[in-house]
Amino acid sequence: MSDIALHKYFPRLPEAALQEFTEWCVLEQAKAAGCNFTPDRSKLNNLPPGEYIPKLVDQFMKVKPDPIKAGLVAAIAGKEADKHALSGLAIVADFVSLYVKYLIPKDGDTPEKVEAILTKAGQHQCEKLVEIGRKHGVEF
Repeated sequence: MSDIALHKYFPRLPEAALQEFTEWCVLEQAKAAGCNFTPDRSKLNNLPPGEYIPKLVDQFMKVKPDPIKAGLVAAIAGKEADKHALSGLAIVADFVSLYVKYLIPKDGDTPEKVEAILTKAGQHQCEKLVEIGRKHGVEF
């Protein structure tokens, strides 16, 4: 499957940028996969990124419009993220970006359509990551 290697850039980002990117993935990009997730802000308010990101992801992972597909996608995204050998919040951002990206091609009925959808989702993630990086003083 096509892959823009975002994982290479996650370790260069400050925690605040990782938080912003992760939040964008689960709140905005996941909508393309039919996940309309609204986090419980009362459990997230005033948390530093090191606590905020895992709690946000935990809430998000409990939302499964299609539990079988979500489970398969989580396994694929987890296996791929493990291969990237990241640590800390970078691996969480990597997993979430892969998970959301792989959930999106719900309408792909041929391998070519799925590949095109994945490529577009990956490009969108890359554009957003560059935008967030610049905002936080990191150029790629």
